[in-house]
Amino acid sequence: MSFTLTGLASHQEEIKKSRFAALALPVRDPGQALRFFAQHSSPDATHNCWAYRIGGEYRFNDDGEPGGTAGRPILQAIEGQQCDRVAVLVLRWFGGIKLGSGGLVRAYGGVAAQCLRLADKVELVDEVFVDCRCDFTDLALVQSRFASFDARVVDESFDGSGVDWRLALPRSREKELCALVADLTRGRALWRLASATGPAMQRCAYSSKQD
Repeated sequence: MSFTLTGLASHQEEIKKSRFAALALPVRDPGQALRFFAQHSSPDATHNCWAYRIGGEYRFNDDGEPGGTAGRPILQAIEGQQCDRVAVLVLRWFGGIKLGSGGLVRAYGGVAAQCLRLADKVELVDEVFVDCRCDFTDLALVQSRFASFDARVVDESFDGSGVDWRLALPRSREKELCALVADLTRGRALWRLASATGPAMQRCAYSSKQD
């Protein structure tokens, strides 16, 4: 079971006169994580260390601290709190007392873990993204079924004949909703699995209800 955050979380501690401030955010992709770090890093902080995990992708940065004493402990805090799709930035303002390698690991990891521990979290559901094309004549009927499948509209656009939806829904419900949409529209709707981060997709096979 994995969790992500419901929004921005923060936590501060003073450890041997050094001030540590952790900021954590739910993120969809590495680009969003890196933008978060760039926006919230402070030029007056001695170090701006960070880590993120998004599914199987992860990255961390020690920002001048001894190797393995900052970014990796932050990543381990993310994993230890069973979090995913999360980015954590920990800023340090040096207070004049060196912490040593072990002290740094405990400080960065501990501040990050406490930030995540106190944050509001939700359980992650394995989702897929789907592109659905529907005629105006079927639009209201099809859309009325989305909520019962925990499907949400991520994007929509209209033209002269119908609507194009980008839907996000639990992977476990995708085939069932696909079949229902096909039946409701008698095969007129288009239903294609789509990548969450790119245009590549494949047609989803379905069967329509016969007259």
